[in-house]
Amino acid sequence: MDITAAIYSRRAVRAYASRPLAPEMLRRLIDAAIQAPSAVNEQNWSFTVVQDRALLRRISTQAKAYLLAQDSLAPHLRALVEDREFNIFYDAPVLIVISSVGEGQWAVENCALAAENLMLAACGEGLGSCWIGFAQSWLGTAEGRGALELQAGRVPHAPIIVGYPQDQPAAVPRREPEIRWIGS
Repeated sequence: MDITAAIYSRRAVRAYASRPLAPEMLRRLIDAAIQAPSAVNEQNWSFTVVQDRALLRRISTQAKAYLLAQDSLAPHLRALVEDREFNIFYDAPVLIVISSVGEGQWAVENCALAAENLMLAACGEGLGSCWIGFAQSWLGTAEGRGALELQAGRVPHAPIIVGYPQDQPAAVPRREPEIRWIGS
């Protein structure tokens, strides 16, 4: 698949087959991620690959409890998170957390760029992916960092689930962008 096809066909996938992913495929995704640009070429990212389904369920449960305690969720999201059966990782077989090494000025941006490369590469491999915002705040806590076994100085920024999609989500029409042209 060429890059334009991947850009136009990549969607957030929220239903996964239980089929595992080969280590070589996961390595290809990470190799694509590290091709992303980074501010002043710092390449200050690290990757944690979680395939332990029991750990993923535990993280889901703890992240949901953390979110509910924050009392800042919109009502429709609160209802989703309150559902005991709801798994924030949508039963995906793999979670890849992209963390910064340190808290540099552009750490978040660097990790986000790597995440987009990873998600486009996943699409090119016939996989689905989704950035799991529900996991972000809890993973940044001491307990969350411990669950990921993160070394000191690693800050989780981009929790991305990956797996074989049960189906391909339909494209949502894009709004016409606001474009301002300056100069000729």
